[in-house]
Formats: sequence, structure tokens, C-alpha cells
Amino acid sequence: MIDSKAKIAKACPLRDKTCPLRDEANEITASALVRAIWVAAGFIALAVGVIGIFLPILPTTSPLLLAAFCFSRGSTRINTWLLNHKTLGPPIKNWREHGAISKIAKTQAVIMMAFSVFLVWFIGLPLWVIIAQAITLILVAIFLLTRPVPPR
Repeated sequence: MIDSKAKIAKACPLRDKTCPLRDEANEITASALVRAIWVAAGFIALAVGVIGIFLPILPTTSPLLLAAFCFSRGSTRINTWLLNHKTLGPPIKNWREHGAISKIAKTQAVIMMAFSVFLVWFIGLPLWVIIAQAITLILVAIFLLTRPVPPR
């Protein structure tokens, strides 16, 4: 009787490291390509987060968390730089270590959410859009406000 590993090896000879059909150079290239995609996605998220610092309509913390996630998979060096950054690092560390959001970030987020609902109403979008946005942002605000504050 043939065991399951032997069946897999016969079904897919490329899984066997000694198989002459296996091309490790392609695996290395694919790995480098995947890392490059993670790094590119991280820089896009980082750019949105940094723009969000100056442009109140865009969020800041969420894209920074996404950037840290992407960099952790694409580049240890860039991830370390981001985590140790004087301004950008603390919110990421607070979230990773404590699941916490600062009072200032919570306040700014809730104010901007209220402003967004007002802006959508002021522009004159349909009532269903205003209600859908308001419900969504109320749920997000509840989530934010129930997160702990980081320890000092």
C-alpha cells in the first residue's frame, strides 16, 4: 500500500526538492516579486496616511496600520523604520501592543465623521445615502470609542 506522501510526490513531482523539473530561481524571483508588491502597497498606504495628516478628509491611522502590515511582509528594514518613526510609529505600536487608540485620535475621528455626514447633507445627496453613511459612521464611532486608551 502506498502512503499519502508518496501519492502526492507521484501526483506532483515538482514538490520533490530533487526533481530536475523544479526551478528554484523562479521561486526566488516570485518571492522577490511578491515582496516588491507588498512594499509598493505599503508605500501607497503610507502616502495616504501622511496626506491624511494634512488633509482632514482622509484618515491617517488606518492607512498607517495597513502600511505597517504590508511592510511587515515586504521589508523588515522599512517596517522597522516605520515603527521607530517619531510621529508615525506610536499609533501603530499602541494598536499592535494594546489595541488602543489615543484620545486625540478618537476625538478627531469622531469630529471628522460628523463633518462628513454634514457635508453629504449640505451637498444635497439623496436621503438614503446620508442615512447609510450616518449608520456606518455611528458603528465605526462606537468601535473607536470602545477601544482602550494607550498607557502612558
